[in-house]
Amino acid sequence: MLHKWKQEFLYNFKSITYFLGINYTSLMVNPRIQHRPTICYRPIKPSDLETLERIHSDVFPIRYESEFFQSVVNGCDVVSWAAVDRSRPDGQSDELIGFVTARIILAKDSEIADLLRYDSSRADQTLVYILTLGVVDAYRNLGIATALIREVIKYASSIPVCRAVYLHVISYNNPAIHLYTKMSFNCVRRLHGFYLINGQHYDSYLFVYYVNGGRSPCSPLELVTVIVRCMKTGLKSVAAKLMMAKVKWPKGNETRGPVLTQNKRMTNIECSGLEYV
Repeated sequence: MLHKWKQEFLYNFKSITYFLGINYTSLMVNPRIQHRPTICYRPIKPSDLETLERIHSDVFPIRYESEFFQSVVNGCDVVSWAAVDRSRPDGQSDELIGFVTARIILAKDSEIADLLRYDSSRADQTLVYILTLGVVDAYRNLGIATALIREVIKYASSIPVCRAVYLHVISYNNPAIHLYTKMSFNCVRRLHGFYLINGQHYDSYLFVYYVNGGRSPCSPLELVTVIVRCMKTGLKSVAAKLMMAKVKWPKGNETRGPVLTQNKRMTNIECSGLEYV
């Protein structure tokens, strides 16, 4: 049975992913710090609990249950990274200034199972889904969110059975879309009416970053390659049949030309398992 925080997460899932795309990845606010920052990254730990709760409260309009934060700081069902400024002069060189949280899910149980080419007979194939991504106001526009996403990608790549990292972005958030595209995420699907915000529906884009050989069932280039291969096979088959055709001349004084006869058996060319993403 799901823990209470998991139930809360599922209930607020769309709200979480909406603000993942809007508030953090655009990073449009100029930094307001008086020193040259030295940004380092480390795992989130129990001592980050208060700061983690405060940043979520400042940015997200929904309230997270304490079980969620406990799971993050203790690494229960959630993986996470913190960004800190080692050069802070106020004695807070280890205080959280940014974070990313994610969870590992089974590929076969995910919403993108049909968008992956993987061995479905292996039940251990996994994905990493980004839950929340945050940078405090004063440290935005320094590339911290990008670096945090790279930490997630590096982590996912280190898991041999992991096939992708994925997340959602609201359709009109062009800065976030640009960021993920720049980081080589693939926009694989548009989900109509995915978000419900203040009584209004908004679409979502689903972005995927493939790792460890994971990929879409058939990319556009692969689709063209298979089509060309099938055409070549078909042409070769026709040419071979023409070469093997028998020439029959009519008897008597008939002046008609030769009659070509072919084997009635037809060759079927199949290109199965293709899907354009």
